Amino acid sequence: MSPVIDLRELTHRYGRTEALHGLSLTVEPGCCYGFFGRNGAGKTTAIKCLLNLLRPASGSVSVFGMDPARHEAAVKSRLAYVPDFVAFYPWMNVREALDYQSSFRVRWNRDTEAMLLSRFGLDVRQPVSGLSKGQRTQLALIGAISAEPELLVLDEPTSGLDPLVRREFIQTVIGAYQEADPGRRTVFVSTHLITEFEGLIDRFTVLEQGRAVLTAGADEARSKFRRLRAVFEGDAPSGAEFRGAKSFRRDGRTLELVVNGDGDRVMEQLRSCGPRTVETESLTLEEIFLTSVRGGGNAS
Repeated sequence: MSPVIDLRELTHRYGRTEALHGLSLTVEPGCCYGFFGRNGAGKTTAIKCLLNLLRPASGSVSVFGMDPARHEAAVKSRLAYVPDFVAFYPWMNVREALDYQSSFRVRWNRDTEAMLLSRFGLDVRQPVSGLSKGQRTQLALIGAISAEPELLVLDEPTSGLDPLVRREFIQTVIGAYQEADPGRRTVFVSTHLITEFEGLIDRFTVLEQGRAVLTAGADEARSKFRRLRAVFEGDAPSGAEFRGAKSFRRDGRTLELVVNGDGDRVMEQLRSCGPRTVETESLTLEEIFLTSVRGGGNAS
């Protein structure tokens, strides 16, 4: 099967400012792909190029094996997009807004719509002009999921949601969306709330200043990025002497080292210093992200 998304050497500029610098990534069918980066890293710009809302200065964009600039209707009929800022026609109520969205779709699951309306506690008679930011996001998410698209593109999808609703949406709704048609339904999510997507992400790219500084499978990254914690009888040695460590923190008798793929070699060097105890653990995706944007990532 062709990749759902294939970006090659994508570049985009705002005037003299280059927002994307040769970005390349591939999203396979059926996966949940994380797109991580700080504010201003270029995540939304990349998504808008993907959706033909912006034209890249150079490079290529392929969605479902098609150029979205040349086959826009065919591409967009198979995906749903929830941006970080959601707006609806203010004269509509919730029911009318959903009916308007469904009129453009070949598929629309009314059972899913009813379930999500109940779960989010939205009144279909309520005017959309009276919805809070979080409620507008909920309404957009209901429309996106009910359309049962092959590709769900989410740009900070949980922005404005309270923590309980946010966690339930991520763990239950997105999980159920993919499980309903395994291998075909794909999620591409840009978020800074990495911890809450930890259990869903299959593969991810970390973007920093428009460049991909790390691309890896989630399990692969967890196996490579590890924290070594050693406790010594006396003062711990300086972490700077351990070649291969991406970062270190020394606190009295305790030394913590973060490694990326060099764990066994650094561990051997650490044990030669005679620690009382040594522990190792994998980093979370959020910790891997923080390590990467500080200069510790290696794109693959």
